[in-house]
Amino acid sequence: MPVDNMALGFIGAGAMAEALLKSILRSGLIQADNIWVSDLNPERVRYFRQEYGINPAADNRDLICQVRTVVYAVKPFVMEEVLAEVGAETGSGGLLHISVAAGISLGLMEKLLPAGSAVIRVMPNTPSLVGAGAAAYALGSTAGPRDEAVVRAILDAAGISVKVPEHLMNAVTGLSGSGPAYVFLILEALTDGGVKAGLPRDIAAKLAVQTILGAAKLVRETGEHPARLRDMVTTPGGTTIAGLHVLEEGGLRATMMNAVTAAARRAEELGKGK
Repeated sequence: MPVDNMALGFIGAGAMAEALLKSILRSGLIQADNIWVSDLNPERVRYFRQEYGINPAADNRDLICQVRTVVYAVKPFVMEEVLAEVGAETGSGGLLHISVAAGISLGLMEKLLPAGSAVIRVMPNTPSLVGAGAAAYALGSTAGPRDEAVVRAILDAAGISVKVPEHLMNAVTGLSGSGPAYVFLILEALTDGGVKAGLPRDIAAKLAVQTILGAAKLVRETGEHPARLRDMVTTPGGTTIAGLHVLEEGGLRATMMNAVTAAARRAEELGKGK
């Protein structure tokens, strides 16, 4: 495996770093004593140390000196500052730099890091916490096959990964990066609908969760187009078509499409601000 005995560091100890970390440890891909973390919030560093047994770094520069691969899990607006801070410490030692910051281009990373640095841009999502993540990645100009193998191993430990050209990364952000929030909203609405129809909330929530899980699994395992599966459950004059009619009147399809494109545009704006 390309990650055997590899020292891995996380700059930033937020939700996405934790999601990837949990999957890495759960899969046994990298052991805790080979993982380091730094964050401006010392409480988060202590939490990662206590909860997962990984190594706390004194600061970002200290972390860079300990690892061979670094994941930048920071907000986009601080990414340039972080890269400038650590750039002098990286030298030309063959570090792999992986960014999960929305909108931050490979070009900007390559500009701020030493010439020849291997960089990879990644967009994972929070279901990585439970090993059900959906991630995409784009390779920088000097990232080689081994670098790609490392990032795929990390992402696949947390779910699935796909390779895309960089110009599609903002679209990935709008779809799978932000998508879990859309599904949570739909889940909440389905539950509320069940309550409105007379179900106790705990039963409505349980049925709504399983319905979404089951529908997604049916699409994945049958390979059928969602429209085909929808037609299978939509009998003439039945209950489902009555509900679908209301959803079409409310513009659900267009609203979901607009949400994805709005998030993608916002990712592009974040990148242009750098």
